[in-house]
Amino acid sequence: MTCLNRKDLGLLALRGAVGGVLIAHGTQKLFGWFGGGGLEGTAQAMDHMGFHPGRQSAMAAGLGEAGGGAMLVAGLATPAAGAIVAGTMAGAISVHAPAGFFSTAGGYEYPALLGAAGLSLGLSGAGRYSLDHALGHRVDRPWIGVLAFVASALGAYSVVSRRRHVMRLREERAAMDAGQEGAGLS
Repeated sequence: MTCLNRKDLGLLALRGAVGGVLIAHGTQKLFGWFGGGGLEGTAQAMDHMGFHPGRQSAMAAGLGEAGGGAMLVAGLATPAAGAIVAGTMAGAISVHAPAGFFSTAGGYEYPALLGAAGLSLGLSGAGRYSLDHALGHRVDRPWIGVLAFVASALGAYSVVSRRRHVMRLREERAAMDAGQEGAGLS
């Protein structure tokens, strides 16, 4: 077995593992599979986390995970798939960041790892054992990757900024309510 085959097998294994995990998480959000909340439960959770509107946010997160994961598994349009995964995980990181790094404390370790893996696969390409290779890399061009990563970064920035704004408004409202309750007790 040559070095090239080992590299391509390694990329296939990594795409399968990362993509499979993302597909499972996405289908939890979209369909309630594997003990997930489905679209309605995820929409409520998204709304609670500050992603508005909740239903569209749930749909975007579910499609980003399941769709990006499926594209990684297949090795199809891998730069775009990597960008989709990285952008989707940026939203998840924003939720977990206040708890610190480690997932044992509710931190962002896990979504950061998935996002980094998606980013890395998007940059490296899918390897020989992929639809990209079978299609002669027609949907795996460098410009597609640049465009996809720019679009993903802009989308993630927009979503995370909007979430921060919503959370800040909630904190201000809670502080005002607490101040009014305190004034009423005097």
